[in-house]
Amino acid sequence: MKIYLNGKFYAKDQAKISVFDHGLLYGDGVFEGIRAYNGKVFKLKEHLKRLYHSARAITLNIPLKIDELEKTILETLKINGLKDAYIRLVITRGEGDLGLDPRKCPKSSVLIIADKITLYPEKLYKKGLDLVTVATKRNISEALNPCIKSLNYLNNIMAKIEANRANAPEAIMLNKDGYVAECTGDNIFIVMNQSLITPPCWAGALDGITRATVIELAKNKLKIPTKEELFTPYNIYTADEVFLTGTAAEVIPVTKVDNRIIGEGHPGKITQKLIQEFKILTHNSGTPIY
Repeated sequence: MKIYLNGKFYAKDQAKISVFDHGLLYGDGVFEGIRAYNGKVFKLKEHLKRLYHSARAITLNIPLKIDELEKTILETLKINGLKDAYIRLVITRGEGDLGLDPRKCPKSSVLIIADKITLYPEKLYKKGLDLVTVATKRNISEALNPCIKSLNYLNNIMAKIEANRANAPEAIMLNKDGYVAECTGDNIFIVMNQSLITPPCWAGALDGITRATVIELAKNKLKIPTKEELFTPYNIYTADEVFLTGTAAEVIPVTKVDNRIIGEGHPGKITQKLIQEFKILTHNSGTPIY
């Protein structure tokens, strides 16, 4: 495996950053998780747009122009001979001193890893996930806006630890007001009366690329009424269907939450249709690698 780091490609065990890099010391940086399917990078421009928005929000300079970074991602895939891959693109504040001041970091670092990923076993896409709602609340937007996809993921990790202790593959996080925000690494949707509902981003949810893709598919392809609206765990328990979306997870059904069976206890029809349409889209669209 070859990893891109600041203009050069290195073997996995040779790709190293400074221990003084503020991405390591303080989680000061931004990232994207991107997928490639069938020789094409899915929603690459959308991912890069979000990356640059996140960087601007924390006043982080990305040393490459957006078209240069796009070419570098494709080059990383080519050099590793990949057609189907998960790409982790990381921009850190760069090397500084032991203080917090970002002005002490004169140059940011760019890191690109391209590899395989399997977040959930295939059987769970047929059976559905069993989730728990955790006590760890989602960061308030006034402290760290959820639309910033930053390297500071401790809030999500604390929730993931709770899920691990409950032997659950994923956890539902509420915001400070008790409304559903998102999961530790995925957006969440419920189906009620043939309509699709997902929490608005201002309530604590990341503006997910897969989330936006599913909303578009539901509205335009399947003609399913879709809205962004606040809801509580009660609405999850009483929903007809529940599913999660994410770059790594794609679209995955949920059939049990907090020991309550969702719907009829198996993936619902709308969820299955969206999984099918999403697979078709990912394998037939994207930025060509070769």
